[in-house]
Amino acid sequence: MTETLGAFAAFRVVAFRRYQLARLASVLSTQMASVAIGWQVYATTHRARDLGYIGLAQFLPAMGLALVSGAVADRFDRRRVVVACHALVALGWATLFLLTRQGIGSVGPIYAVLVLLGVARAFAGPASQALVPNLVPDELLGSAISWGSTVWQAATIVGPSLGGLLYGVGGPAGVYVVATAGSATAALLVAGVRALPSSRPAPSRARSWDEVLAGVRYVWNNRLVLGLISLDLFAVLLGGAVALMPMFAHDILHARGAWSLGLLRSAPALGATAMAVWLAYRPLRRRAGPWMLLSVAVFGASTVAFGLSRELWFSIAMLVVLGASDMISVVVRQHAVQLATPDAMRGRVGAVNQVFVGASNELGEFESGLVAEALGPVRAVVLGGVGTLAVVALWAWWFPSLRALDRMERAKE
Repeated sequence: MTETLGAFAAFRVVAFRRYQLARLASVLSTQMASVAIGWQVYATTHRARDLGYIGLAQFLPAMGLALVSGAVADRFDRRRVVVACHALVALGWATLFLLTRQGIGSVGPIYAVLVLLGVARAFAGPASQALVPNLVPDELLGSAISWGSTVWQAATIVGPSLGGLLYGVGGPAGVYVVATAGSATAALLVAGVRALPSSRPAPSRARSWDEVLAGVRYVWNNRLVLGLISLDLFAVLLGGAVALMPMFAHDILHARGAWSLGLLRSAPALGATAMAVWLAYRPLRRRAGPWMLLSVAVFGASTVAFGLSRELWFSIAMLVVLGASDMISVVVRQHAVQLATPDAMRGRVGAVNQVFVGASNELGEFESGLVAEALGPVRAVVLGGVGTLAVVALWAWWFPSLRALDRMERAKE
């Protein structure tokens, strides 16, 4: 019996590692292609607002299809859903390669492909999140999430630099070729992960909107899950300073060269990667809720410090702290939400979570730009950080379950 359990545990570890390799290939491809798309769009129109439409073109499908995609993740084999999404993304990169080779005179075709990628993202997110707890034992889920975050952050650091290098050598077409190969590799790797019984939710007989909206109702009625997801939404929405980094590098810090902007953009990912590795080896055992609230408060305070800084080295240091504190919040939120949600509901709850996270990132950048235009970049970032601190205080009061969260345990199904 012991040998059987040991073999099953080893099987799950191998499946998780294969899945993370697929994720690495996928994120690297996306990060590389994002650099090419940004340069290509700006070179075509020379309008800054067209860069903003890149994120919007991908976010709107993800938001519009969130409820449907969550139901799909809970009805069908999640592994196959993820494979299909990786294949669709590979098709998108291949289409951009062909369009580039033929010559693109307008950005319309690029946006059309981005909408296609947004559709893939809408279905991949909930299925991917719901699949991870099926690959590792409950007691290793926290470490698994930390390692998964490490993979994502590492790809976020390496991907843009690699994309820029490939762009310089072979232009955007060269980037899209490599991205196509990366996404296709991700699809093949996930296809090789043997489906586990728990990754094939039993199909429900109900096919009405009542079933589709079940994820929204579950989040709304579960105070812990609602508090976790909404805290991240409003904290990042107010405290996001990423969109204003070019202005800080050029106008506030008076740093010379694009390398300074590269350092600023890499700093949060470096801090997040270091913290993710630490949490993978030393996961939080107790007082998870208070640690999360404290980490979001540190996120807000480091945002304020970054906004007030006039030295490049100090600004980089504050962004490293910002990324590390944000990673604590991410790991606790993902771990707690996954374990607090029954397996049959994870796809739909993951879809709601994806909308919240997407809104905090894309809309946070939009909000920062509007406030910066009205008040200036320094005031926009400082006020955003202060707003994050206020959100932490309010959420600690409104959601006592966050303060009380200690050990994270699986919900009874």
